[in-house]
Amino acid sequence: MQRIVSAIVLGLVFNLSAFAAEKLPPVAAPAAPADMKPLFNGKDLTGWDGDPRLWSVKDGAIRGETTKENAAKGNTFLILKDQNFADFELRMSFRCNADNNSGVQYRSKHITEGKVANNWVVRGYQHEIRNENKEPNVAGFIYDEGGKRGRACLAGEKAVWENGKKNVTGILVDAVDYEKLFKLDQWNDIIIIAKGNHIQHYLNGTLLLDFTDNDPAAAKDGIIALQLHAGKSMWTEFKDIRIKELGK
Repeated sequence: MQRIVSAIVLGLVFNLSAFAAEKLPPVAAPAAPADMKPLFNGKDLTGWDGDPRLWSVKDGAIRGETTKENAAKGNTFLILKDQNFADFELRMSFRCNADNNSGVQYRSKHITEGKVANNWVVRGYQHEIRNENKEPNVAGFIYDEGGKRGRACLAGEKAVWENGKKNVTGILVDAVDYEKLFKLDQWNDIIIIAKGNHIQHYLNGTLLLDFTDNDPAAAKDGIIALQLHAGKSMWTEFKDIRIKELGK
């Protein structure tokens, strides 16, 4: 019941924001840079670290899967090892089932001290991954994993965070647009561009989210990781993971 109420509240918040903010014209994704660096070799998990019970490579894609026999002990992550990124353009494709949700962490931290549920706990900016097309519970919003801001910026929003709150200044993609844009049960392409305090998420070639984070504590750099969510059994897959560092 609490989850249902939360979803209704989030839907009302989104609808109110959409009503108050101007609908903006669609923005196409930029062409991919020619010199993007691959982060996954398509063969094995070299360079990545996660729970070996849950992560593998299948048909050229990273696959995370939980079952009743192999459940996640808290949210757990496959972490890109020994690499830290500040300003970047990150591209990949994903697909998953609808039983649970996943995410792509960036400018995040590997948490190894204090009370942690497993050895692969990560906190920070998360690009939500879901196999749903009904807003607001869709892929693409920014979630503050392990933080206090929750859904810091919803899919479809152009927004600024300052003075402890979010101000929505425009709507990039509305609920009808999203249903047409997202490919249920198929591969979806995402782009994350982070420059200073400005973050953009693209979905299947269209700007989905534009977020300016003026919080003084906002992370300026950090690690990249992929999530398996605790709870219901699930699977998620990622491929063609590549990055271009900006400003270097």
